[in-house]
Amino acid sequence: MSARAVWEEEPTVAGRLGKPVVLTLIALAVAFPLYVVVVTSLSSTEAVTRAGGLVVVPRELTVAAYVQLLSGGVVTKALLISVGITAIGTAFSLGITVLAAYGLSRPGSLFHRPLLFVVLLTFLFGPGIIPSYLVVNALGLIDHYASLILPAAISAFNLIVMRSFFMGIPSELIDSARIDGAGEFAILRRIVLPLSKAVVAVVGLFYAVGYWNAFFNALLYINDNSKWPLQMVLRTYIVQQQPLPTGAGGVATGIAGLSPAPGLAIKMAIVVIAIVPVLLVYPFIQRHFQKGVIIGAVKG
Repeated sequence: MSARAVWEEEPTVAGRLGKPVVLTLIALAVAFPLYVVVVTSLSSTEAVTRAGGLVVVPRELTVAAYVQLLSGGVVTKALLISVGITAIGTAFSLGITVLAAYGLSRPGSLFHRPLLFVVLLTFLFGPGIIPSYLVVNALGLIDHYASLILPAAISAFNLIVMRSFFMGIPSELIDSARIDGAGEFAILRRIVLPLSKAVVAVVGLFYAVGYWNAFFNALLYINDNSKWPLQMVLRTYIVQQQPLPTGAGGVATGIAGLSPAPGLAIKMAIVVIAIVPVLLVYPFIQRHFQKGVIIGAVKG
């Protein structure tokens, strides 16, 4: 028996044949640039020179670019800074988002409607760059890692999605827990969060990707280039074509047993290092997207 709805027409032959072709072309269009970047980052100086730039056909593969980048210096330090900012920022943002969303999802909670109105107001009006900078400067956070976390600590969109999901949890469960003497924190920890793993995972991924890819806050608030996260190094070296310092303070100039990697291979290696963590994490979270975001956005 066909699973197709009775009002839906049977697909034509062209539709059945064209759909996989179109999907394949889209997948190739997405995967091919990434393939070229990876192959170029693994290519030797001779292979890059022979190709005249980006390498498509892999020859004389070497990991010299990655060894040079990860053997100490600007890129290694920037990578560690980005990992730390992402881990701490995601945990902090996820924690306050869960608490705020749970409070706003409970009708009758203190200042429920005014606070919800303020959150919704941020969708229409932003603070602007100059007022944000003045606030961060007045708090003494310039050149501090906290300036990369606190201004982006909570997203109104993520808060609304999580609140909608929490509102979809049957109120009978919460009422029965209150009758048994459970407090609000116990209800959140023992009932709400176990039922909300999907939306928590998705919102956590949103925050993590945001912190990992963010460079604008670092551009505004971090004047000391020794405190730059990886995305600022990527912007400086790849986009602005400014050289990174070499030697002990920058990219290692040579590794025993390996020929120095060409500049283009090093650039592509930085790009790979910047995008691989997201590619590794996403498959584990992807299965939660439909349940965590779509259901959370429809309910409430």
